[in-house]
Amino acid sequence: MKDQKLINKNEWENPANWTSGKWGGIYFSHEDSRTWVPKRIVKMGWTLNLAKPAGLFWLIGFLVGIPLLIVLAAAIFICQ
Repeated sequence: MKDQKLINKNEWENPANWTSGKWGGIYFSHEDSRTWVPKRIVKMGWTLNLAKPAGLFWLIGFLVGIPLLIVLAAAIFICQ
């Protein structure tokens, strides 16, 4: 357990696992066991580890789910 925590920490600290970006970039590490990881600027919250299948499912869920919720909310508003 401690070994995986150390691996996760080392992977998170490795700049090669991050894309450069204004808000901390995108995180991609096969060795990190976490799906959700803190952003490089920790005060900015969390980001997805896109090397994990669960991370990709969360991303797709956000990309599909948020527009769907907006359309449903607009439809409910219009139908009232």
